[in-house]
Order: sequence, then C-alpha cells, then structure tokens
Amino acid sequence: MNRFAELLTALAFQPQRNGKLRLLTDYFRTVRDPDRGYALAGITGGLRFVHAKPALIRGLVEARIDPVLFDLSYDYVGDLAETVALIWPRRHGANIPPSLGEIVETLATLGKAELPRRLEVWLDALDADGRLALIKLITGGLRVGVSARLAKTAVAAIKDVDPNEIEELWPALTPPYLDLFAWLDGRAEKPTAKARAVFRPVMLAHAIEEEDWPRLDPADFIAEWKWDGIRVQAVSEGGVQRLYSRTGEDVGSAFPDVIDALTDEVVVDGELLVMRNGEAASFNELQQRLNRKGVTAKMLEGYPAGIRAYDLLMLDGEDLRGRPFIERRARLEKFITERKPARLDLSPVVPFATWADLAAHRGRPPSPAVEGIMLKRKVSPYLPGRVKGEWWKWKHDPHLVDAVLMYAQRGHGKRSSYYSDYTFGVWKGEELVPVGKAYFGFTDEELVRIDRFVRAHTTNKFGPVLEVTHDRKTGLVFEVAFEGLARSSRHKSGVAMRFPRINRLRWDKPPGEADTIETLERMLPSPQIG
Repeated sequence: MNRFAELLTALAFQPQRNGKLRLLTDYFRTVRDPDRGYALAGITGGLRFVHAKPALIRGLVEARIDPVLFDLSYDYVGDLAETVALIWPRRHGANIPPSLGEIVETLATLGKAELPRRLEVWLDALDADGRLALIKLITGGLRVGVSARLAKTAVAAIKDVDPNEIEELWPALTPPYLDLFAWLDGRAEKPTAKARAVFRPVMLAHAIEEEDWPRLDPADFIAEWKWDGIRVQAVSEGGVQRLYSRTGEDVGSAFPDVIDALTDEVVVDGELLVMRNGEAASFNELQQRLNRKGVTAKMLEGYPAGIRAYDLLMLDGEDLRGRPFIERRARLEKFITERKPARLDLSPVVPFATWADLAAHRGRPPSPAVEGIMLKRKVSPYLPGRVKGEWWKWKHDPHLVDAVLMYAQRGHGKRSSYYSDYTFGVWKGEELVPVGKAYFGFTDEELVRIDRFVRAHTTNKFGPVLEVTHDRKTGLVFEVAFEGLARSSRHKSGVAMRFPRINRLRWDKPPGEADTIETLERMLPSPQIG
C-alpha cells in the first residue's frame, strides 16, 4: 500500500501529462501482481466498496480524537481524508502495513460489522500518506488527474503496444488483470476479447481556434450539427446489446428503451438525447434519466430517449472504421433509410461552400439542443483518441453574465488551504439569488487575491461554507461564462447553468451593477409544445 500511496502523492503534484505517464509506467513495470492490477482498477474506476462510507471514517477518528479538535482541523484542511490521515493517532505495536491487494481482497469478503475494526488496524499500521491513499480509495475519492485512457496508455508502454489494443480487450478483463499483465510481461499469450458487444475506443474532436482556419480547406470537410446530449456508442452483436458512454462505461441500465430498440448487428456512434416526435429536448431533460440503475414506466414515457447517429463503425459483422468518413456516412444514411431502426435517427449534414456560409448556419441553429458545429474530414478513418486535423468542434460562443460572489468553500488537494469553490448569484429585486457554482477559470495569482477577499469579508459561517459580503455596494463581481441554461425547480432562482466557469474578475464593477434574474430568464429556451 505504501508504494501505491507514493504513486498517488507523486501524481497529485505532477501537472504534466508526460510526467504522469512516466510515473504510471514505472509503477506498472516494477510493482508485483496483484497490487498493480488493483491500482489500475482503482485509477480507472473499476473498484467499488459498498460499506466504506465517509461517515464511518469520521466516526472512527472521533472515537480517538476530541470531536471539537477534529472539527477545527477539518475546517482548516477542508478535506475529510486528508484531515483523518494527518490527525489519526497511531497505537504502538501496530501490524505490518497491508498491501494494496490485501486491502481490496479483504474488503471484498468482509462483513459490515467487521469493517470498522479492520479499518482501525490498517490506519494504525500505515503512515499519513498510506492512510490518505486508503481512505481515498475505499470512499471513492481517488482523483489524481489521471484519465482511464492515460492509465491504459501507461500499461501499454510495458510492452510498447498500441493503447487501443488494451481498449479493445478491456471489456473482457477483470481486476486484478493477471492475464493482461502476463501478456505484457511476455509470460503468456495475448488475452482474447471473448466478451460480445464490446466497446470500441471513440474518436474525439479538437476545439477549433482562429489560427486553425487558414490551414483548412472547406472542400475537404463535411459539417454536422453538434447536439447537446451525451456521446454514446450503441452496440448490438451476437444477440447482446449495450450502450456505452464515450469513456466506455455501460449506461444501458438507465436506457432500456434504447437497448430494446437495437435489433440489427450494428455499432453506431451518436448522441443520446430525449426526443419527442423527432425533436431533441434540452440536456436538462436528459439529466432526469442519467446515472440511474433503473427507470420507472412513468419516466420512460415522460422522457423518451433516442440516439442521433453520427457515424457507423460496424454493420452486419463488417468493420468500417478503416473506411473514409464520407463512405461511412453514406452507409449510415442507407442503413437508417432502409432499415428504419427504432429510436435511432440521423444527424443532418450542414451544407456549406465557404467558412462564411458555415458561420451563418452556426448562427441559426435548427434547435435549442444544438451546441455548435462538427467538422469532419471526408477521407478520415475512425481513429481512436483526439487526432488533430481530422475532426473539429466549433461550439457556440458561451453566454456571459455578471454575478456576485455569495458563498465560498475550501477546495481539495493542492487547493485545500484556499477558498476556491464559489457560489454566485444575480439580483432578483433587492435580493441576490444563487444561479451557479464554479471552481475554475482563474489563475493561481487571482485565487490568492479572491481568497484574501473572502477571509476579509466573511459575514457568516455554515459548516465549511463561508458567507461573503454581498450587498449593492460591497462584494466581488465575477463575469461568468456558461454553455446553457435550463429551468430548475430545485434552485431558488428557478434556473440552472450548464458548465459555468469564471471568465474574468470584475474588481472594477460594483455589485449593484451585476445582472438580474430577468436577464437570465430571457436566455431560457422557449418551452417545447407537444
């Protein structure tokens, strides 16, 4: 466990992707089985511990530490796992530190009643870094800035194989991945992907910038609308149907209506949307069905889901990924026209001859559920990952409003000493109402200045949250950028922002001149009829 803890600490303080890749590759090359496999599972989200809740951890530490002292420490540190790791009083005569494999395999069979005592033994035996890693791992808080793709790339580097080979095998593998590492070490043959309806690594787009346009020829590209749902891959093979997110997570349990409609032997790349009579609803409606293990008949009827298809990867057992996009697009159009699959339609092409034509179309989207334009090179094969020059995304310019800082909370990790998570609001009459939260979009220097303002202007405290002065004359104004807005009965303001971030700080602007709720209400899409 100590070696895993060292890895997590090093990753947390390594900002560069290549640096993280080197750390991971060294770990996977030098650590023995099964620890490295369980580490890979932990980093890629493949481990679940049912009974290890944060409340249990807090109860254990408060049994050894004065709860008032713990609360003061927690308030200062701002992170439960870090606080417990630092303050935990070790007992003399503790056991030898456990291995990562011992922890994972013990928790897989340990009863709920036995768990507290076992955790105490482990916390006693580990140092502060080990305790932090243990708590983060078992409570699901293992966030070190490493994507599943980067972890698999590091594993592939053991044998210098293409990371896409790992992706293709991944659905058929289970922790601690002993057969995978045996192949990479040269001790066994390559595992076979025995699972049916497996996930294929998706092709991603680059955000287009001003300097990119002069290098692109309009004649080389096809344009499509970029829909505001979630990117999915629908797979139907050998009588097995699955629905994957762009990262390979199986999300089919929340969308049985879509799964049941997959009757052809096909793999389709598209956008999952709530659709009524062929019209795409807002992302806010799709959210009602996301992250659910099951859905009711009422929800299926009220929020009917479907896929707007972008690309065709497989059809009737034929792999089309190596074919040019223009050919795959033609096959996709023919497939949908002739077979008329239920809950699956086609994302229309946007006709254009010049970039000015395309810009005009971008300014007149056919639906509020469109968030921009996709550009795809006609000759492009379907290549996993973000291959520059092949696919581009040209999203709408973000909405901007001026909002006032109302509440602040400490961040996590390297930001745990700063108030870096902000709730902001706009005016509703003489009252400020919260409209969103953000924790990025500012520089480190700006963070220090905001933190200083928060501490100097705190008026109230609610647990770890500070209320900050926010009246007409005194307060801090943020220019907030966001991608979309939806009505929300859960928020006092009646609206919810999508992807809000701090665009710039308006030290020059008095809070009384910030925007009003009426400004945001005018941005709301018109309600759909029918």
